[in-house]
Amino acid sequence: MFSLFKLIRSGNTTAAIMFVLSGCFVVFVCSPIHELAHGWVAYKLGDKTAKNEGRLTFNPIKHIDPIGMIMILLFGFGFAKPVPVSMRNFKNPKRDMALVAIAGPAANIILAYLSAMLYYLFLYIVGENSVGIILCTFFYYSAYINIALAAFNLIPLPPLDGSKVLAAFLPNKAYYKYMQFERYAMIALLILIATGALDNILGIITGFLMKIVFIF
Repeated sequence: MFSLFKLIRSGNTTAAIMFVLSGCFVVFVCSPIHELAHGWVAYKLGDKTAKNEGRLTFNPIKHIDPIGMIMILLFGFGFAKPVPVSMRNFKNPKRDMALVAIAGPAANIILAYLSAMLYYLFLYIVGENSVGIILCTFFYYSAYINIALAAFNLIPLPPLDGSKVLAAFLPNKAYYKYMQFERYAMIALLILIATGALDNILGIITGFLMKIVFIF
């Protein structure tokens, strides 16, 4: 997987700068869309919590989590401030919560496709001169970070989106036990990130999705 530290160690200053700039684009544009997607789907399914708390907005200030932002800028994956959702407002809580959860990563994958389209557009229009290379590098990393965010958020550990998707398929008894793990899961997740235990699996998933996004 790419990270700012790996790019700096490689001596590719331009790539490192583009990685950070792409990360800023993701933090201030793509992550708000990710959270807005959660809130919008929840609203459509009957829960107005996000709307009432002013989270159905593109305003990045409403969505930024400082630690998650730093992770995105340094490692290419992280998280934003979770959109508040009240499951009791759903007709089918487990199913509807899974739909709300999957909406965020789906938004990132769509944004990755748009970034890939802009990559090819600028490659065609500008060409492989210095300006074209800079623009293409920016949108390549934009696609990469969006894909990495989608892959990271689909890990089936609370409080990530993947845990809500997995929960929809669990029997009620197993579901409630699984949700009780949420209070400890964030510590476990931070340990996995710090030790690099997630790097291989995230690298495989991200690489596979990047090949699909840049299929042409």
